[in-house]
Amino acid sequence: MGLGNIGPMGLLLIAIVVLVLFGRGKIASMMGEVGKGITAFRKGMDDGRREIEDANAQVARDVTPPEAAPTVNPVPPAAVQPAPERERV
Repeated sequence: MGLGNIGPMGLLLIAIVVLVLFGRGKIASMMGEVGKGITAFRKGMDDGRREIEDANAQVARDVTPPEAAPTVNPVPPAAVQPAPERERV
């Protein structure tokens, strides 16, 4: 037995029973509370996403390397002389 066996008539019957048990006013107030909960959840998700984006932007600013200071007098590389060839025996 699963929820896959409930057809449209079964859903209609469940809706009628719920309406009779709780009444129209109680169902309307419950739906209002559900709407408030969804709104609060979305606001929390947006705040969390904004916080993560701000943290990532701060990290990106912190890892930017500073400009390299120019060297005053660069030292020229020493001249390399080839090694003398050895005699082969």
